[in-house]
Amino acid sequence: MTQKTSQGDDLLDQLTSDSRQTRQIARRRMIAEAVMNEGSMRIEDLTDRFGISLMTAHRDVDELVSRGLFRKTRGIVTAAATNLIESSEVYRANRQSAEKKLIAEAAMQFVEPGQAIFFDDSTTVLQMAAHLPSKVPVTAITNSLTLMNALKGMRDVTLLALGGQYYNWCNAFMGRMTINEIRGLRADVAFISMSAISDGTVLHQSPETVDTKRAMFDCSVKRILLADHTKFEQRALHSFAALDEFDVVIVDEKTQPVHIDRMRSRDINVVIAKGAGGRS
Repeated sequence: MTQKTSQGDDLLDQLTSDSRQTRQIARRRMIAEAVMNEGSMRIEDLTDRFGISLMTAHRDVDELVSRGLFRKTRGIVTAAATNLIESSEVYRANRQSAEKKLIAEAAMQFVEPGQAIFFDDSTTVLQMAAHLPSKVPVTAITNSLTLMNALKGMRDVTLLALGGQYYNWCNAFMGRMTINEIRGLRADVAFISMSAISDGTVLHQSPETVDTKRAMFDCSVKRILLADHTKFEQRALHSFAALDEFDVVIVDEKTQPVHIDRMRSRDINVVIAKGAGGRS
């Protein structure tokens, strides 16, 4: 019998749905993580590791290639050396997942029934979806197809789905049409996460992402940044906003005290999301 990785078993055990699509998404995320960790792998090795057929392995790899994450040559799949990897939803989904859940839970203190809320396409903000039923009724506005699917049918959540040009690598809509839709709205709060923070500035690799999230930022009364500890002292090409433009910055308890002290010295409201037994 083929054995799967313990990582794969853990993730599959957490799935709340037995649908083929859900299993497929989880498997592709595990494949992406494996190849990124190894740098390159033979497709036959993927069949052994994940207990799938060669045809399924090729199909999964081809989808990840189409997202710009991998290159496939003569049965070898290699992680692409590009910033698109770090931006992609497949890559981000499994990074710092525990910290993201804690940050998302802490963010819920800023959600009140009756609010209209912008949720961006980040995997950190996505974690807030599980907590929304405790704060309904709310109006959720998002460009994330992943979040749309998580919220559709949720009782007392009015879902406003932002359309526009679809970007496969992040499973979200962005661009001019999306921005025009955002500018026609006024929300009570926007929850935003970005890929890098350096010298008091929040940044991202993708200009389309910056422009779309900036529109949400500008059309909200309150702006809240969700940032785990790995975002600090990282660099990306495109500037989004200064940290002190946000009303609240929520970090996890692994964030270095120097970063927290620096933000608080600039009168930024910093909230530290803590797990059980976390530091005060």
